[in-house]
Amino acid sequence: MLLAVNVGNTNIVLGIHDGEKWLRHWRVRTVRDKMPDEYGMLFHDFLYEAGVTPAALDQAAISSVVPPITDRMEEMLIAHMGMTPLIISTAVNTGLTFALDNPAELGADLIADAVAAYDRVHKACIVVDFGTATTFSAVAADATFLGVAIAPGVNMAMSALAGGTAQLPQIRLSAPPRPIGTNTVHSIQSGIVLGYVGMVESLIARFRTQMGVEAQALATGGLARLIAPLTSCFTAVDEWLTLDGIRLIARRNKNGT
Repeated sequence: MLLAVNVGNTNIVLGIHDGEKWLRHWRVRTVRDKMPDEYGMLFHDFLYEAGVTPAALDQAAISSVVPPITDRMEEMLIAHMGMTPLIISTAVNTGLTFALDNPAELGADLIADAVAAYDRVHKACIVVDFGTATTFSAVAADATFLGVAIAPGVNMAMSALAGGTAQLPQIRLSAPPRPIGTNTVHSIQSGIVLGYVGMVESLIARFRTQMGVEAQALATGGLARLIAPLTSCFTAVDEWLTLDGIRLIARRNKNGT
């Protein structure tokens, strides 16, 4: 069994895969000062809930964009699970080539997104990951990772708007009933939510123009469920796509293929 962990700036997502299917997924808040033993207790509770013992795990893989937590996760898995995890980066076998100025700068989550998306469509594709940041990753038909666009995430934009103004409140984000808002809440929903839809559609169109192909677009991330239903540009929406990319990379490196 595989334990796959994706450490993001806002959330840590993890899952257990038995070789055929995902048994469970979890999403918890990222706490940067949590100690390895605290993560160990948390993970043991999750495994118990799933009916899995640490001894049943034969592989662990981590995708992380928070280096201090990467180190603590690795320490925890060695001490509590008895295994050294695969730390995902461009230095491991991903099946992709990277047309980047400095591949080492690429976030591990974006690598996992690209691997999962390309495995799903086997052609040129664009992955939009709606997380703390909203990222757009382009992969060519020959499995070359072409590059990325990065924008503030939806919640980050909302917090910046509320924090930088005197009269605009922090609200729960959802689609407004119509584009032209007639009250403060609907006006903010229109500007943030529909504004992001416009940005997504525009960037995907620009990516496709540069790539010279009608690349399929896939959406993932915790906020995909907010934006993706409001546009027709996505061929698939999978909240757990990053974990699936971690699984595929772990399998590739375990088998040496």
